[in-house]
Amino acid sequence: MDSSSNKPTFFERLSTLLLREPEDREQLIQLLHSAFERNLLDADALSITEGALSASETSVRDVMVPRAQMDTIDVDDPLADIVRQVIETAHSRFPVHDGNRDNVIGVLLAKDLLRMQTEVDFNLRDWLRPAVFIPDSKRLNVLLREFRVSRNHMAVVVDEYGGVAGLASIEDVLEQIVGDIEDEYDFDEAEDNIRLDQSGRYRVKAQTEIADFNEAFGCALEAEDVDTIGGLILNHLGRVPKRNEAIELENLRFRVLRADSRRLYTLLVENLPPASSGTLAE
Repeated sequence: MDSSSNKPTFFERLSTLLLREPEDREQLIQLLHSAFERNLLDADALSITEGALSASETSVRDVMVPRAQMDTIDVDDPLADIVRQVIETAHSRFPVHDGNRDNVIGVLLAKDLLRMQTEVDFNLRDWLRPAVFIPDSKRLNVLLREFRVSRNHMAVVVDEYGGVAGLASIEDVLEQIVGDIEDEYDFDEAEDNIRLDQSGRYRVKAQTEIADFNEAFGCALEAEDVDTIGGLILNHLGRVPKRNEAIELENLRFRVLRADSRRLYTLLVENLPPASSGTLAE
């Protein structure tokens, strides 16, 4: 029997080469982009797939709301003050601490305030839900699975020393996969792009026109080939900044409030005393 008959033909070898499974993540990404270029995947499907793959490499510390920007409630706050804070911030869940912010004892759901109004002897401790604590090194794909199993929507992030480092919600995780999600931390589309908060700093949408920003802050920022303040930041850094990263330009400090791996959404802007600019801040 001719042994040559057992050898694969040219077309069989070619098919094996073309249908070969990717051996690592890089090859898989290349395969997905190839499928997109051949119109087998649309842009949204490609973006979501890449986001899902990156979730296993992204840690909670990269997407959490930093400790300094958390809206929390002290367990000894009067009910009137709690109601006022819930209305002003418009969040649905609040970590509750006893004295020190590192001593989080539970979570208050805003909807429970409706029933609290009928309480004669109000005691906030009676209305708290258990808080979920996670390390800042936890991967997003693991956290998403835990959220799904436990049906929790929020977790308190702790650092290696046990102190509170920030807050992570299910929206923060999903935004890394599917992109921007309008949630309780977002501006109302009908409101101005620049809004003053309680601390005297400004929350600015990244899509704000540079000309409008300059007019509001009395500065003269400019950049070639971009029209928005978010584009200016991206152009200056040469990359998408991470949440809580800061940059100083023209006596203004820009701190990233919301961003994912592909886009910049919201900035926190504050005036600085005259000093050198154009540097990264801690």
